[in-house]
Amino acid sequence: MAMRVESFFDRDTFTVTYVVTDPETKACAIIDPVLDFDAAAGRTSKASADSVLAYIRDQGLRLEWILETHAHADHLSAGAYIKSVLGGKLAIGAHIVDVQKIFAKVFNLKDGFVPDGTQFDVLFKDGDTFAIGGLKARVLHTPGHTPACLTYVIEDAAFVGDTLFMPDYGSARADFPGGDPRTLYRSMRRILLALPERTRIFTCHDYKAECRVEFAWESTVVEQRKSNIHVRDGIGEDEFVAMRTARDKTLGMPRLILPSIQVNIRAGGLPPAEDNGVSYLKLPLNAL
Repeated sequence: MAMRVESFFDRDTFTVTYVVTDPETKACAIIDPVLDFDAAAGRTSKASADSVLAYIRDQGLRLEWILETHAHADHLSAGAYIKSVLGGKLAIGAHIVDVQKIFAKVFNLKDGFVPDGTQFDVLFKDGDTFAIGGLKARVLHTPGHTPACLTYVIEDAAFVGDTLFMPDYGSARADFPGGDPRTLYRSMRRILLALPERTRIFTCHDYKAECRVEFAWESTVVEQRKSNIHVRDGIGEDEFVAMRTARDKTLGMPRLILPSIQVNIRAGGLPPAEDNGVSYLKLPLNAL
C-alpha cells in the first residue's frame, strides 16, 4: 500500500499540517502542527491540533514522529502539546541552535532558557535518515528562509516547509535574522529542484495567488521548474537575489512573529510560569 498523506489547513495562519502514514504498520508522523493563538486575548487553544489528534485516533494510527521544518514565525507550534498527548519524538534541524542564540538575545531570555537544542528530542543534520514504520525518510538542510530550515523527503514526497511555495506564489522571504536570499536560491535550485522530476512537493503554507480560486499546497518538481514565478528554469541567482531583496523590503513583519518565535524555539512549550502561576510572552520594542 502507498504512503498516505492527509492535510489539515489552518485558515487563520494559512498553514498546512500533514499526517504521513505507513498503511502497513499504521505508524505516522505529524509535520508542522499548529497551536491556535488569539493575540488580542493572549490565549492559546488547541482546536487545530485536536483535529489532527482525532484523525490519528480514528484511523488507529501510532504516532512516531512530530517533525518541525523550522522555528516558524507565523504560527505557534503544537509540538509539545501533541507529544504530551500521544508521545512520539519531537525533531527539528540541528541549526535550531543558531536560531535560538539569535532570539535569546532579541528577547533577552533569562528564565533558564539554554540555546542548545535540548528542548527537542532529535536534532537532524543534513543527510540523516530515519523511518516512519516501513517508510524511508531522509533529511535535507535547506537554509535561506532561516538558518535551520529542513526538508523531509519521505518516499516520493518532499515536505519543504517555507522554503518554497506553490509555483504561482514563488518563494519564501529571506530577511528574517539569519536568512539570506542567495542561500535560499541555492537551497531551492541545487537541492529541492534537483530532486527527481516526479517528486511531490508539499508546502507548509499557501497564501493563494490572486489568479487562483482555491487554496493548494501540492505540486511536483517538474511543475516548479517549469512555472515557479521566482525560481523556474532560466532565472539566475543574481536575478533572484535582486528580486527577493527588493520584495522583502516591502513586507511587514508576520502578525504572530513575536509570540511564535518565543514558543517555537522552546519546541512548542510556553515560557516558565512566574510566581503568580502565569506565563508571559515578551514584546521587544524596535528590535525587528
